Formats: sequence, C-alpha cells, structure tokens
Amino acid sequence: MKFVGVDLHKKTISVCVMVTAEGKRKVACRKRFYCVDVDAIGEFFTQLGDFQVAVEATSSYEWFLLLVERLADRCVLVHPKKLRVIAESKNKSDKVDAQVLAEFLLLDMLPEAWRPTPRVREHRVLVRHRRWIDRRITGVKCKLRHKVANYNADIEGLFTEKGEAHLKQVQVSGADRFEIGHLQGELQLYQTQLQAADKQLRQFAKTAPVAEREARAVLKTFPFVGPVTIDAVLSELGDWRRFRSIKRVVSYAGLNPGFRESAGKAKQLSISKEGSRILRWALIQTAWRLVNNLAKWKHMFETLQRNTGSKKKAIVGVARRVLCAMFAMLRDGKSYEYAIV
Repeated sequence: MKFVGVDLHKKTISVCVMVTAEGKRKVACRKRFYCVDVDAIGEFFTQLGDFQVAVEATSSYEWFLLLVERLADRCVLVHPKKLRVIAESKNKSDKVDAQVLAEFLLLDMLPEAWRPTPRVREHRVLVRHRRWIDRRITGVKCKLRHKVANYNADIEGLFTEKGEAHLKQVQVSGADRFEIGHLQGELQLYQTQLQAADKQLRQFAKTAPVAEREARAVLKTFPFVGPVTIDAVLSELGDWRRFRSIKRVVSYAGLNPGFRESAGKAKQLSISKEGSRILRWALIQTAWRLVNNLAKWKHMFETLQRNTGSKKKAIVGVARRVLCAMFAMLRDGKSYEYAIV
C-alpha cells in the first residue's frame, strides 16, 4: 500500500508517495504537476496501484478528489487548521508539506474534515450568492444616502417611488447626478438579481430529499424565521446529524467563547468566529427579531446584558441559544414550543 500526500495549490500540486520498508517509512517518489495537466495527473495515480491519498481542505480541492477517488482505496480530506504541524513548521515548502501529509496518512493520524455532498455544495453556492447580492444592495443604498446627505436632502423612504421623485428634484452637481444615475441603475440590477436568486432557491427547495424537507418544516415553526434564515442554517450546517452534541455545533458556527487559564488565573475570551459568517449573521439577525418581539427572549437578552455589560455580547449570547434551540429541534424532529407565561 502506498500513502500519498498532496499539497494542492491553484496552479500546481506537489505529490509525495511514501511506503513502509522493513518497518521504516520511506519516500518512494516525489512529483510536481501543473493543475491544468489533468491527464498526466490521472495517469500518475493510475500507475500507483493500491494507494491512499490525503489533501488539505483548501478552496479548490473538489476537482482533485473527483479525479482520484475512483482510483484510490481511501481519500482523506484534511482539516488544515487542526494539522498545525505544517503551519508551525520553520522549514515550510510544498515538498515538505506533501511529505508531512503522507507520513501522517501512513500513521493514520490525520484530522479529517467533513466533505459536503454535491447538494450541500450547490445549496451553499446559491445561499452565498444571494448574500453577496444582498450586501451589494446595502452598499449601493448607503452610497446613495451619502450622496443625498451631502446636500442635506436625505429622507425616509428614499428607495420608494416617492423617494425617487424626491431624488430627481434635488439640485446636485453634474458629476453627482451622473454618479447617482449609475448607482440607481446598479441598484435596480441587483434587486432584479436578488429576486432571481430567491426564485432559484425556492425551486431548489422543491427538489429537497425527505430529511431536508422535514428539517425545513421543523425550522419553519421557529418564530420570526423565514426562508432566508432556513436556507442559511441548512446550507451552512450541511448534514446536522454529524454533530454529536450541541457544544460541537456551537463550536462549528464559531459562537463558542474562548477560554485561557494560566497559573490559576482564568480569563474568558471572545467567540472564536470560526466557521461560516453567513450562519452567524443569520443567527444574530434572528436573535434581534426575537428580542424585539418575544418577552422570553427579551428577558434573556436583558439578563445577559446586565451580566456582560455589553449589548453586542448579549446578542451573541442570544444567537448562541437560538442555534442550540434550532439544533435540538432538528435532532429531535420537534416543532418550536412557546413558553407558557
């Protein structure tokens, strides 16, 4: 059996093949390929015979795994942050990185990362694209408001029909009028794209398998949670059944507070902020809606605010509890239960 470590980059890959000979680890060969030379890469791995391969979960690993998984006995997707040996190495190079992956694969000591299914990857593409469009709309609106504010003419409802009529009447310079026209066109384009993205997500939801349909139905019972939040939670969590505890799902979302202890002194740090930003954004937005509309969540927020002395920390704490509640609902298949006052 051969053990192959692959250091994958955007343009090149470095390969290290290791074997065991007389109880000792030995480098059998090293290769370097351009990523565009797919035929040569495929031919090399075909000639290896029985092998296992390890590659880090970089942003562009999927094409490589699709190429070699039909040939390999085992494909290991490595969590790059947990494999700190490479990151902390003083003598770091592509060749060394590939060899470290091969050695740890041989020893069966690699921290594996979860590989999303094709449906989850497609779902994430749609959700993240929609979020990107939404942020562009916010940016354009802020810039338009800034332009109008320079002439002391900003009003509520600036982006309604009444606001557009008001904007036409504002006396601005020729350069500003030119830019305002472009920003309005850009805003209209992004709003059209947002509607198309929402439509595509609705069509995507109609093709959901049974487990996903059940999860959508459960999350729909959560107060002040709509399709945008449901899509964000399901796409970013992926298969929620892989999490063995609420603590793990909180850590995955980056909402777990750090902790440091030394010489008997303990200090609680801010949240890790690892994982998906979109997931944290969706949870915090949900938390604000709950706090502003339901007494139970408002009381929770006020208690956390008194204890922490910060609105930001308090709303993050509420968002963490929202995620815990959602995960418990998904795990147990139960709808949201309102508190009896």
